[in-house]
Amino acid sequence: MGVNRRNFLKIAGLSTLAGLGGRSALELLAPGELEAREQPLSKGKTWGMVIDMKKMDEALIEKCIAACHRFHNVPSIGNPKEEVKWIWKETYHHSFPGRENEFLSEKVEEMPFLLLCNHCTNPPCVRVCPTKATFKRDDGVVIMDMHRCIGCRFCMAACPYGSRSFNWGDPRKAPAALNPGFPANPEYPTRSMGVVEKCNFCAERLAKGQLPICVEVAGEEVEGAMVFGDLADPDSEIREVLREHYTIRRKPELGTGPNVFYVI
Repeated sequence: MGVNRRNFLKIAGLSTLAGLGGRSALELLAPGELEAREQPLSKGKTWGMVIDMKKMDEALIEKCIAACHRFHNVPSIGNPKEEVKWIWKETYHHSFPGRENEFLSEKVEEMPFLLLCNHCTNPPCVRVCPTKATFKRDDGVVIMDMHRCIGCRFCMAACPYGSRSFNWGDPRKAPAALNPGFPANPEYPTRSMGVVEKCNFCAERLAKGQLPICVEVAGEEVEGAMVFGDLADPDSEIREVLREHYTIRRKPELGTGPNVFYVI
């Protein structure tokens, strides 16, 4: 027959979804989602990121944010209380509470930091999700299945980093003046009201052997500003950077094991 049990179950499951939903089951999945789950590229890997703040400036941070949000069709709402963000900038004190001291360098204190989901080793968001809409892959990427999300926001309460956003309204109806040409990327699905979303380490790009879009954009401007790679490989570029530089992580004392590191 040439169809193994795993593929048979996948096909059967998609066929069932198609029958229940009245439309193609593939329409329920983000482009590359199946590939992102099955892609051999990620087997045996643990993805992580280093952001070298000595090479980042506010202009480059804004470019990375714009590229990420444009690629993933993240709308600008215009209301800080309802904003949807995958990556964003924040001050040192808000980024690393508990690490302040009265002798902290003014340069570091006033520096804008680029923040995103930390794709934790022990993600508390995964433990509390009642529908398994958020889950951790074998390669360490914490994924959000927005089609399975019921909007309970338990994951938002559990995340100590503020890395998740809730769609209070229909993002497709965000103010046109704030979203010229929205959606910017027809290859990535827009969302609906009442679901949570967040950075996915560009899983759809990893499935194609590409870097996360923010890393790619930063690298085009400044080499080494952001490094993405396999933490499980001692010879990888990211491990080399971690050996050469002192780095800090956000709230490591909580035991979540953040996999985003900052060179300051």
